[in-house]
Amino acid sequence: MEANKQHKSSFRDPSGFVFLEDGIVKRKMFPNYFPVYNKLSELQFYNKLFNSGLLIPHKELSASDSEIILLPEQIPFITYPYEWSFLQFKEAALLTLKLQKYCLLNEVTLKDASAFNVTFHNGKAVFIDTLSFDLYIENTPWRAYKQFIMHFLGPLVLSYYHGSQSLKLMSTFIDGIPLPMLTSMLPFKTKLSPTLYTNIHLLAKFEDKHNEDTHGGSTAYSLSKKAQLKIIENLYDYIKNLHLKEETEWSDYYSKINYSDKAFQQKALIIDTWIQKSKAKTLIDVGGNDGTFVRKLSQPIDHALVCDIDPNAIDVNYKKIKERKETFITTFVLDVLNPSAGIGFENAERESFINRARNFEPDVTLALAIIHHISLSGNVPFKRSAQFFALFSKKLIIEFPDRNDSWVQRLLTNKSDFKDHFDFYNITNFETAYLERFELIEKLKIEDSERTMFLLKRKES
Repeated sequence: MEANKQHKSSFRDPSGFVFLEDGIVKRKMFPNYFPVYNKLSELQFYNKLFNSGLLIPHKELSASDSEIILLPEQIPFITYPYEWSFLQFKEAALLTLKLQKYCLLNEVTLKDASAFNVTFHNGKAVFIDTLSFDLYIENTPWRAYKQFIMHFLGPLVLSYYHGSQSLKLMSTFIDGIPLPMLTSMLPFKTKLSPTLYTNIHLLAKFEDKHNEDTHGGSTAYSLSKKAQLKIIENLYDYIKNLHLKEETEWSDYYSKINYSDKAFQQKALIIDTWIQKSKAKTLIDVGGNDGTFVRKLSQPIDHALVCDIDPNAIDVNYKKIKERKETFITTFVLDVLNPSAGIGFENAERESFINRARNFEPDVTLALAIIHHISLSGNVPFKRSAQFFALFSKKLIIEFPDRNDSWVQRLLTNKSDFKDHFDFYNITNFETAYLERFELIEKLKIEDSERTMFLLKRKES
């Protein structure tokens, strides 16, 4: 890979940027940030954050009068806020507040509170922007406060009232959900909440008046450290107590499966055997629900990505990751029929799912109980879904439910007058289409079910 190739997401910060060198992520720092960096290093500030797990660790590779090069701990797969479940988004918000509180207590402040400065690594949220810190000036307000409201509090409160799909708004508003939009979408009763009135509604009014009075200029005001800490603690307590009210049929999917325990166990055994034969160390489970089949593997896995369309299923999975300290699993929300696109300036600030999956290069992709949803709910021809999986899958373990499967029948019934259009949905057509892109390694029928498992290997062009 080209040396010093600046990452397309890293151009807004005048203090430095992230770049790739031979596939390794590094960070270049400009001289204007040296005084802050040197002071924080002298105070052992970074090391304290590393040890507490709040900031991604880094090592200094080189230093000169013109630049300092840092090597951060490498993160195999970056997830974005619009791919997080409610619990993940909440944890990222609390992490940011915890970090700002720690900063203030050490005469430092966060100058940036973007949700995109957080990702998930080793089973938990972690802050990844080393250059987002500045030295605290007495009685100076937190300049990233409004950004925190737009990036964290606003989306979480919208999720509470309108469902976790509201978090996907962050893919449209990568600079945070605008305050006027937040106030218009929240019910009137939120104005009776001291926390929401002060931090959203009143802030929006202040911004409108401020813009009218100054025509976009800034008005300085003072705020003591004690007052800042009180605001942070209030926000922390409020967000910590936020919970979703919604439920979905997929959050307890495996209590409603339509085949026997024997079939379920055989399916798990087939997957485990094929993973062992493949000697896989990395995998992605597309439509993995709560990660059940990844957890049943006897083969040690270095890193597993488990994604699903249902945010509640991801919440269930994330709870298990936290409880069991499963640092090898990264989970996130993904709609296979509409995977995350490249967005931002030049559509390149945030990478598409497909590009990230390609770079991750999973040894095996699992696509279990999903092809009927892709084909029948999404009307996607087999050739197109085969092409999709071939974009990032060296090997593919895919489960095909035949036409007689009860869930397939339910989907076909929902097609009503167009049911005949889906006569193509059968195992012969499936196999023919997929073998244009993949080689068949093994094929096994799951006993006591209408489902067949395929182990495929991508054809190299």
